[in-house]
Amino acid sequence: MKCLKVFGGFVTAVGCARAAFGQAGGVSNQASLPAIQVEGTADESSSFKAPAAARVNKSTVPLGETPQSITVVPRALLESQQAQSLGDALNNVPGVVSQQFGRRGWDDLIIRGQVASDALFIDGLRTSANNRVAQELFGVERVEVLKGPASLLCGRVLPGGLVNMVSKRPEKDEFGSADVTIGSFGLRQGSFDLNKPLQSENGKAAFRISGLAMNSDDPTDYVWFRNRYLAPSLSMDFGSRTDFTILASYQDRSYVRQQGLPLSGTVLFNRNGRLPLDRFAGEPGQQPYQGYQSRLGYALTHRFDSGWTLNQNVRRQESSLHGQLTAISSLATDGSTLRRSVTDQSYTGQNDAMDTNVQQVFTTAFGTHEITAGMDYSRDEEGTLSRTCTVPNLNIYNPVYGGRIVCPTAYRTDSLTTVRALGVYGRDQIQLGEHTRIVVGLRRDQTSVATLNNLNNTTQRNPADKTTGSAALMYEVLPGVRPYVSYATSFFPNTGLDAQNQTFQPESGKQFEGGVKWDLDEGRTSITVAAYDLRRRNVLQTDPANTAYSIAVGEQRTRGAELGVASDMRNGLSLFGGYAYTDGKITDAGSADAATVGQALNNVPRNSFTLSSRYRFKGDLRGWDLSAGMRGQGRAFAYTYHLPGYVVADMGIGYSTARWHAAFNIKNLFDQRYFTGGLAAAVAVGTERMAMLTVGYRY
Repeated sequence: MKCLKVFGGFVTAVGCARAAFGQAGGVSNQASLPAIQVEGTADESSSFKAPAAARVNKSTVPLGETPQSITVVPRALLESQQAQSLGDALNNVPGVVSQQFGRRGWDDLIIRGQVASDALFIDGLRTSANNRVAQELFGVERVEVLKGPASLLCGRVLPGGLVNMVSKRPEKDEFGSADVTIGSFGLRQGSFDLNKPLQSENGKAAFRISGLAMNSDDPTDYVWFRNRYLAPSLSMDFGSRTDFTILASYQDRSYVRQQGLPLSGTVLFNRNGRLPLDRFAGEPGQQPYQGYQSRLGYALTHRFDSGWTLNQNVRRQESSLHGQLTAISSLATDGSTLRRSVTDQSYTGQNDAMDTNVQQVFTTAFGTHEITAGMDYSRDEEGTLSRTCTVPNLNIYNPVYGGRIVCPTAYRTDSLTTVRALGVYGRDQIQLGEHTRIVVGLRRDQTSVATLNNLNNTTQRNPADKTTGSAALMYEVLPGVRPYVSYATSFFPNTGLDAQNQTFQPESGKQFEGGVKWDLDEGRTSITVAAYDLRRRNVLQTDPANTAYSIAVGEQRTRGAELGVASDMRNGLSLFGGYAYTDGKITDAGSADAATVGQALNNVPRNSFTLSSRYRFKGDLRGWDLSAGMRGQGRAFAYTYHLPGYVVADMGIGYSTARWHAAFNIKNLFDQRYFTGGLAAAVAVGTERMAMLTVGYRY
């Protein structure tokens, strides 16, 4: 049996030291060894099963022994599906709604009924307070989704959960690959990934660089996307006890924003007939969005002789985005004349983030403890410029484009918002005997939000502080069968002032969860079942007495259950997916609008499912594989109407040799007409049937 721990792409002996420490204290193998074993299929890079532990949990405890809901989408699944975006990856996770606002060029998502679009993390650090530039999936090794309140380790997040993306890092073996992809709607893409070990005393130095260039049109007329991405990383050899990796990336995105179609003629009846899904509601001459995002940081781990381990992640991010949004306002009484508005937007942002923690494993009379104590700090600064422009009406059934967009010289919004957050946290993961695990933790946050209004030279400040925590209990009733219960809280600072010029209390969230985790077939299959009750309070609502302001009142509640499965069977079949039941409601509207009490949360289907499969042939057909997937959801409420349910099927075939590989996928195989979400006056259109072919070489 190997005793290894993987960190930063390198295999080190820290796991063996940890296991020996546990055994010296009289702790059974089951109490410590499973947390640091490396097991699984012979070719882990092709596995649908998650790695032993999730980085987002800041622990080496395996997922099957972690008493909370964490879903890991591995690289092998993303490549099997030829996933292009974070939204594609999240379609695999039960309980997550992705791209509810359509192909607008941003990452939009809902977790357990609660909006989580700004709860995106890279390597355990928040990307920014407001995510304006969509993340590039090609640079990601895997996607981790933590469901439920996550403030203990991550600070100011809404209670639905968060998404952590793990970057590709240098590895100990030399390799390289180059791929070319073509597809429907003018998709043309080239990518490469090169890794080179460097000569060093301990064999730990290596350099890796990956890059991508993509041009594509869209099923919608006049909409297009251009993307350029480059991510170099360098691991340095500072001795056997130290891992140090520099991580950098740069991406440049430009696109025409697609913001859906009007309700009438899509989800609602229109006497003029049904609108074609490729119809563009904007103007071909509108200014495309231009965005960039650059990152530079490092990941450090040092193991002291005393048994303590120091982990530190640091990153600096800069970004900008500017362009024009043509939004749907309403349809005239003739059912064809579309009233529109244009918003000219510009965002510039900077983000500094750091997380430092120390960990130690030791044994007492009260079991084996894995202690984690840390501090994190972030500073977000975003400048916002916006102005409202005019554009002529459009006959949406017989469009004649070329309407002139006229923008005023004066801006409606000209502000600079700075968010500072400092948090300290501690967690103890306790193994009692062979079967019981207890997790307890506390966190204290202090935040400061300052918004400078350059139009009137005034500054609004809203400091907030909060203590949050979590507790969980897991017990192994049978080998590999582990029921658990947990409780967790969260907080998120509200910004702005009310009509009385007073700041808002921060949002708070809490969740009770109970579930069972099964590890079957010697770890090749994992099944998780969870049920939860999640509540979110102090949600900002429009002030009914003064609609220009907000009030922090009310409660949103989500109750639900989820089933997840990830499996690599011995016969070559791999499965990944699950089912979610989500009942999200407004349970208290305060004085905002009592009529909304009992109303369902927007874009949250009560029933949804996802399942992806891949079969790898053996014998004479070795090297070939077939993949198939299906996902769907029941109808969902959006503002004042309902979105119809849908089911979408995908299929693919692949072939791989030692050097060459090819894959052909068809998405939305039966060309299902569906809608991914809704706005107040528009619906987001699902992607029509499309085909993709990738051919690549590797060494």
